Amino acid sequence: MDAKKRILELREEIRYHDRKYYVENNPVISDYEYDKLMEELKKLEKEHPEYVTPDSPAQRVSGQPVEGFSSVKHKVPMLSLDNTYSSKELLDFDKRVKKFLGGEKPDYAVELKIDGVGMALIYENGVLVRGATRGDGTTGDDITSNIRTIKSIPLKLDVTNETKPLANCEVRGEVYMTRKGFEALNKERAKKGESLFANPRNAAAGSLRQLDAKVVSKRNLDVFLYTLSYTKEEGFKTHMECLEAMKKAGLKVNPNVNKFSNIEDVIKYCDSWENKKEGLDYETDGMVIKVDSLEQQKRLGSTIKNPRWAVAYKFPPKQVTTKITDIVIQVGRTGALTPVAVLEPVELSGSTISRATLHNEDEIKRKDIRVGDTVFIEKAGEVIPEVIKPVKEKRTGKEKIFVMPKKCPVCGSDVVRPEDEAVSRCIGLSCPAQLKNSLHHFASRHAMNMDGLGPAIIDQLVDKKIVRDISGLYTLKIDVLANLERMGEKSAKNLLDEIEESKKNEFSRLLFGLGIRHVGRHIAKLLSENFSSIDELMDAKKEEIEKIEGIGGVVAESICTFFRDEKNRGIIEKLRKNGVKMESKAEKKGLLSGKRFVFTGTLEKYSRSEAEGIVESLGGSFTSSVSKNVDFVVAGKEPGSKYEKAKKLGIKIISEDEFEKMVEGKS
Repeated sequence: MDAKKRILELREEIRYHDRKYYVENNPVISDYEYDKLMEELKKLEKEHPEYVTPDSPAQRVSGQPVEGFSSVKHKVPMLSLDNTYSSKELLDFDKRVKKFLGGEKPDYAVELKIDGVGMALIYENGVLVRGATRGDGTTGDDITSNIRTIKSIPLKLDVTNETKPLANCEVRGEVYMTRKGFEALNKERAKKGESLFANPRNAAAGSLRQLDAKVVSKRNLDVFLYTLSYTKEEGFKTHMECLEAMKKAGLKVNPNVNKFSNIEDVIKYCDSWENKKEGLDYETDGMVIKVDSLEQQKRLGSTIKNPRWAVAYKFPPKQVTTKITDIVIQVGRTGALTPVAVLEPVELSGSTISRATLHNEDEIKRKDIRVGDTVFIEKAGEVIPEVIKPVKEKRTGKEKIFVMPKKCPVCGSDVVRPEDEAVSRCIGLSCPAQLKNSLHHFASRHAMNMDGLGPAIIDQLVDKKIVRDISGLYTLKIDVLANLERMGEKSAKNLLDEIEESKKNEFSRLLFGLGIRHVGRHIAKLLSENFSSIDELMDAKKEEIEKIEGIGGVVAESICTFFRDEKNRGIIEKLRKNGVKMESKAEKKGLLSGKRFVFTGTLEKYSRSEAEGIVESLGGSFTSSVSKNVDFVVAGKEPGSKYEKAKKLGIKIISEDEFEKMVEGKS
């Protein structure tokens, strides 16, 4: 393809995406993909200046004012920042800056790049008179009525001698939505059957474009101001001084701003935030590096599009688009069927993503996700890939609606969906997919603790039909294990020793390891404290189990259903014959046997978890709520409502010193 034709194609494509993003607030590609299109256009126009035209997106800041708001001309053009994606590009930026400054070494101010909506605020005589969007960089939209609803934006500045230059000024920043606010807004929109926002920034942009300020006021928008772009009265020498004055005047400035004297320290600081950023309650997609000296900034100046004294360092993309080629089913340890999207491989946050969870059938219907869709995906918490929403504009009509299978794709057993639940389940107890996961759970650290029984060994034991249920672990022979891949005689002996040792584990570990639905470690502990053996528990009625504080009807029903199954009882009998401990009497021996504790207030000698651990080690138990079933309430400093409730119920209240004497056997 010749250069002129490609340039024309890129311009049209970028203009389309500008409209989808800035005007309609409905992007169909990720920021990273957009940046790549813009980079290609810049490169081609640089190589072929004869094709450059004034209306090219590469020759101006993108975006147009939307209809419905009056236009505002910015006092100083709102230029966009040039983007960098590597330490090498930051080093190149540093070299360019020093070259323009004739060899002078600049200080750099480094701050988080807030992933929000750029806007400018005008203050006259310390009073907010106007708020405007970036628009095309020269002219934006007057959104003053909407801006005034954001409580973190002061309507009047605190003007003193230190902040006097801010009396008549323009400051710029980012309006954003917190992650919690974004989740709440999307939940509300889902209930109303409205389309979901792709990310917090799009939600903030959509909110600011509302013509009714009352709607905006309910969106919980926030702001960080990051630069003093204009002032009638000069008085500051550095960007850091400006930020400090802005804070003193009452403007909200992000606290994560640092100054460095060399680019190497800048790079280290930027890299340190790539993992820390997920701890924030707002989105940040990179860092902004600015020359700190305002005099040096002035000398460096700007190109038609970007300031030469600042640059953005972008983190690897958290959200990208790709295509769903299929939806397959994974069968979990409890028989839960989870739909998983098979994707055209795409790079995301440093790794290649080819699959992403779809959670359940209802979630697929709610988001209207289909096989063949182009979709946005992101890493939830930077770990688990998740499909956010489909790009319906790219549908061709060939996409297929997903239907949950009626038969398990692994074993062919029936699939059922319990009433009032979102999850469909395979009821086949011998399902190989469940068996592998059941063995893994049974051998896990908090269950029977067989460290040597890893996934590779479990796969072989199941695939070769050596083990058909969890009881089969206790009949393994050394010669069989030693012949498995990645196993030798020594590894086999070590694993058999671990299996033998597991027979002595606490009864609660066995209950947890059985994988009964809804029975986690805490519930397993409660059961072992209230039933002396597995026989007593197997014969217990739902009403008996429900009486235990902390166990509700759903959990009790799940336990009874598990023990009603004859195959499950058969497996338990095989475990018993192989010597696995199934009584809880030994666990109840101790100074605090049968005693239940509640802790309230601040303890001086123990952390809360340490005190609870001591109680458990001495045969007692603890709970977080006060009831007539509690024997002692241990009150530390500043006890709360639990203390008052204990007094009303007549429960014995003891001090930390009394508790210490009790556990030492001195009381």
